[in-house]
Amino acid sequence: MLLVLCVDLDDDVGRKTGFDTPVVGREACEAAAVALATADPEDSDVNVLFQGVHLYDRLASEGEAVEVAAITGNAKADVGANREVGDELDRVLAGLATGESVSAIIVTDGAQDESVIPVIRSRVPVDGIRRVVVRQAQDLESMYYTIKQVLNDPETRGTILIPLGILLLIYPLVAVADLLGLPGSILGVLSAMLGLYVLFRGLGLEETVDEYAERGRRLLYTGRVTLITYVVAAALLFIGGVGGLDALNDARAEMALGTIEVIAALLYGAVQWFAAAGITSSLGQITDEYLAERFEWRYLNAPFYVVSIAVVLHAVSAFVLGYQDLPYVAIALTVGTLLGLASTLAFAIAESRLKRRPEPT
Repeated sequence: MLLVLCVDLDDDVGRKTGFDTPVVGREACEAAAVALATADPEDSDVNVLFQGVHLYDRLASEGEAVEVAAITGNAKADVGANREVGDELDRVLAGLATGESVSAIIVTDGAQDESVIPVIRSRVPVDGIRRVVVRQAQDLESMYYTIKQVLNDPETRGTILIPLGILLLIYPLVAVADLLGLPGSILGVLSAMLGLYVLFRGLGLEETVDEYAERGRRLLYTGRVTLITYVVAAALLFIGGVGGLDALNDARAEMALGTIEVIAALLYGAVQWFAAAGITSSLGQITDEYLAERFEWRYLNAPFYVVSIAVVLHAVSAFVLGYQDLPYVAIALTVGTLLGLASTLAFAIAESRLKRRPEPT
């Protein structure tokens, strides 16, 4: 059997005509359509009911086993309305005296009523959807509810309205800045804010930023040493960047630099500060692991590895710039390698011996 379902999510039929819903049968649906047209001729659900009756007549004339029904929600047209539509559909299906399988054709007047389609699909197979729109207002209601849905969705609203709001604020803010005698760079700041926001949204980085912010908040409230050491490490990295630029400027004053020399100069001025940042952050992590009783001896390798890498990079960059000779590089490479190997072996032996130590009885 084919069931023609006229969907009225906001219950105009029940509220405006007093008909009990669901309305089942051709005569009952036609009477409800006439009553609704009399009560409110401009209501688009009138067309839905008449379209349902029209489909019923056409399918019945073709010999199809068919029934027509109108199901409604409530005036709020929300999740509760979807549930009421599902309940009324269950009552309609229970009242069909047929042993055949039932499928449905859904008749609606636009996007709002079509939001209930998943509820209907969960109860009966859907063979088709017929949207009834008045010819003089093609897609007007659908456009209205689409815009309404976009504005009600927090994610979509943030994506569209925030950049639009920033764009609309640029001119008045520039005008206020000019009135107050503020520098004209405020336009560049606003443009940068908009560009960063669009870039973050486009790359999906907002979730990463939120994750790091939440992690920082947890570190702050749990008293983790890592939070302090990370801040110190960030400051050391900044100082290292400045030191690298200073070393680059000094090298440029002494010689002509190619790409390799530029990189070497930046490393030469920054590597010791970067190494200090790595040691600071690793010591903070080791401290937190110890306090949390998750400490492993091999964690102590991290600071020694950082020192080993820093010694090698400093020596190589100094050699490229001509500040040191080849024997110095060889010694530095040897020292860095031996330091890394020694720390690895020492802490591995310490860890294995402590694990094998018998517990006192």
